Amino acid sequence: MGGTFNPPHIGHLVIANEVLHALDLDEVRFMPNSVPPHKKLDGHVSDEERLRMTELAIKGNELFRLETVEINRAGVSYTIDTMRELMMKEPDASFYFIIGADMIEYLPNWQEIDELVQMINFVGVKRPGYSTETPYRVTLIETPEIHLSSTILRKRAANGDSLLYLLPDGVIRYIEENGLYGAE
Repeated sequence: MGGTFNPPHIGHLVIANEVLHALDLDEVRFMPNSVPPHKKLDGHVSDEERLRMTELAIKGNELFRLETVEINRAGVSYTIDTMRELMMKEPDASFYFIIGADMIEYLPNWQEIDELVQMINFVGVKRPGYSTETPYRVTLIETPEIHLSSTILRKRAANGDSLLYLLPDGVIRYIEENGLYGAE
């Protein structure tokens, strides 16, 4: 499951857990990207801070792992490059890539998408306001729809609004202790 995780929130965790169990996966890896090719990284938060928040978000679930391949590589994070690297390291693994409906709509713009869909299994989940229609093979998994975004959470933190129940407690503490997103 790739993304900026800026910050990682309960929506990410619910989706990962639902897909994990629906497809009987061995694990779900949370993979923060370094530089997303499709959007600007907001919030003035470092890669290390996003890694730490993601680590705190998944703490306690032995089936969730942090994958640092994109952060370690730095630069623009194209999924095709990431998957080539992971498949070379783990040739016997079958990879699934979890995306929201916003990314399903964007698939035609992904780097080398025709090759990528031959390499991995895309797993899509609905997201309010986006379509799941696509010419590409995507396995759709029903998950509870949580209308929540990292953008909304960054604004809430900046305004001093409560983040309780929207983010894991450890992530909230980290944001507050480090003054991320203007939080105090």
